[in-house]
Amino acid sequence: VRLQVQNVEKPLYRGTFHCFQSIIKQESAFGLYKGIGSPMMGLTFINALVFGVQGNTLRALGKDTPLNQFLAGSAAGAIQCVICCPMELAKTRMQLQGTGEYKLKTKNYKNSLDCLVKIYQKEGLRGINRGMVSTFIRETPSFGFYFLTYDCMTRYLGCEAEDSYVIPKLLFSGGMSGIVSWLSTYPMDVIKSRLQADGVGGVTQYNGILDCVRKSYHEEGWRVFTRGLTSTLLRAFPVNAATFATVTVFLMYMKSEDNLPECEPGPVIHQPSSL
Repeated sequence: VRLQVQNVEKPLYRGTFHCFQSIIKQESAFGLYKGIGSPMMGLTFINALVFGVQGNTLRALGKDTPLNQFLAGSAAGAIQCVICCPMELAKTRMQLQGTGEYKLKTKNYKNSLDCLVKIYQKEGLRGINRGMVSTFIRETPSFGFYFLTYDCMTRYLGCEAEDSYVIPKLLFSGGMSGIVSWLSTYPMDVIKSRLQADGVGGVTQYNGILDCVRKSYHEEGWRVFTRGLTSTLLRAFPVNAATFATVTVFLMYMKSEDNLPECEPGPVIHQPSSL
């Protein structure tokens, strides 16, 4: 977020690792965890919603084809925006609060919930949903590629319950799915971050998505749309490897125990990606 929104004329950070070092030096190790409350509150619901909607949409579509995997993933991505957008708004505002300060001199928000409450009191529902359209544009195709890539990877690697290497294969498939999904829509993530951070210093720069794209490109060129990509990909692989492997192994275990007979769309143990 900090790399995506920093002022190009007076940049604070030269890159991912310099940003990492600067935060620890200037704000202590706790600075790396600013805004953690928002994801901790929202990610449980988001993942439950995403995997639930994707699985049910895939069953509703009937056939487990690559196109249907993409459509089911896209549906899941679109629906979870309702939670994702406010969550990321609070996370962005909290992460930008007290930039470069070891001890906060001025603290606008006590925590993520306080941040959302104050935004609502000042701007109403529109303020809480700032960046909703850009989030929707980012998440819908991104989750389509997310589930499509995982399906293709697990089939290609032959992930089966009896395979002794199934866990490493699932971890690799999940990690690569995360990377592909972020690469597919990353420029829109930069725009979303800029729109949600707009007005933090009291000055509003952008009138909307197109205005943000135009001004960002005019001032910084096409490279602006790759700002923070390295740190995003470094995060994406382990996070999504853990997420997909955990969900798949849990459902395979539940299936083997025959506790969820109603969730049987086909040979799910041999096609864990279809779970």
